[in-house]
Amino acid sequence: MKSGFYTIITAQFFSSLADNALLVAAIAMLVELDGPEWMTPLLKFFFVVSYVMLAGAVGAFADSMPKGRVMFITNLVKILGCTMLFFYDSITPPHVPEYAMVLVAYAVVGLGAAAYSPAKYGILTELLPAEQLVIANGWIEGLTVLSVILGTVLGGALISPAVASHLLAIELPHIETGIETPAEAAIAVTSVLYVAAAIVNLFIRDTGARYERQYTGLRTLLIEFSRCFNTLWKDPLGQISLATTTLFWGAGATLQFIVLKWAEVHLGMPLEKATILQGTTAIGIAAGAVMAARWVPLERSTRVLPMGVAMGIAVVLMTQVTWLPMVYALLVLIGAMAGFFVVPMNALLQHRGHVLLSAGSSIAVQNFNENLSILVMLAIYAALLHANLHINTVILLFGCFVSGTMFFVWRRHRRNSARA
Repeated sequence: MKSGFYTIITAQFFSSLADNALLVAAIAMLVELDGPEWMTPLLKFFFVVSYVMLAGAVGAFADSMPKGRVMFITNLVKILGCTMLFFYDSITPPHVPEYAMVLVAYAVVGLGAAAYSPAKYGILTELLPAEQLVIANGWIEGLTVLSVILGTVLGGALISPAVASHLLAIELPHIETGIETPAEAAIAVTSVLYVAAAIVNLFIRDTGARYERQYTGLRTLLIEFSRCFNTLWKDPLGQISLATTTLFWGAGATLQFIVLKWAEVHLGMPLEKATILQGTTAIGIAAGAVMAARWVPLERSTRVLPMGVAMGIAVVLMTQVTWLPMVYALLVLIGAMAGFFVVPMNALLQHRGHVLLSAGSSIAVQNFNENLSILVMLAIYAALLHANLHINTVILLFGCFVSGTMFFVWRRHRRNSARA
């Protein structure tokens, strides 16, 4: 791997670490402000809405300048969102619940993440040859998952009474911090991580890749995005990889909240301990990503599709286990299956997107589809919670949906291959 690659993944690690710690802190803040329970999954909804609303613009933005500079600017936007979260009580308009401003501030962080993503993945296709993309994605996904593990555990630790009491006791000479709650202390620590990511971004070298002058008019951007969207969905390999990653990210985001609720209802765990279960799933994803990077070359990436069917079946088994060692083992297994099938699909999609489109445009299409899936699935999950459906019933519906959808994608690929 080229040396610049390791700078990229270091920046990604710190930024993702902060993203995941901040989610736990934002959930804790909603609890502190007595926000309704069904609003918790809407945090992620507000975070990813920018990915969908700005899909036609962020790809052009990522291709308009060196991608390291794009990543630096977008981390500054994330820091702005953290600042809004920290001062939520001062910026909340009259007659608006304070917990609503938490969603708005978190959406600003999501805005930064939406613009960050095309640059983060697009630079890989500029820097590396096609045959190294699976390995590179294995590194990216592995370190991203490690950041998920550490970020969720860090977030859980920061809001725990033991750690929060020490953070709240810190006094800086001649400075009034204004930190009064565990959630605010966690947000302050998270802001430091975003600053670290921004600093690392400054050391990412320019790859020298340049694209045609990017469109700026709204109508032109939408027409160009529509062209890119149709190109990827009509490509036989593009549509399979895009469908798979779309399902994975929608299901993964929903499972993140399902695990928290399941731990509370099924296992009797508080939030700070339930975050450890999220980390357990992430350990499995990291292991699966490493195995895929080692054993699955790009030309054989579609052979992992049956693993998605098996993952949905494994999710259903969550309703049957309460013994903690078995709980951990099952969550690691689910994560490993997910990591093993999504890494090759992600690499295949990046390769097809780079061949058919520009780096930023192809990742923008991918982000649009994946995050639209997240929005839809989180909205459905919030509606099921609002309807007081038992979490085991939700898990059963979720697992069957994942298995059924992946089976359909697998059969579609076999038909495409037969026609070729």
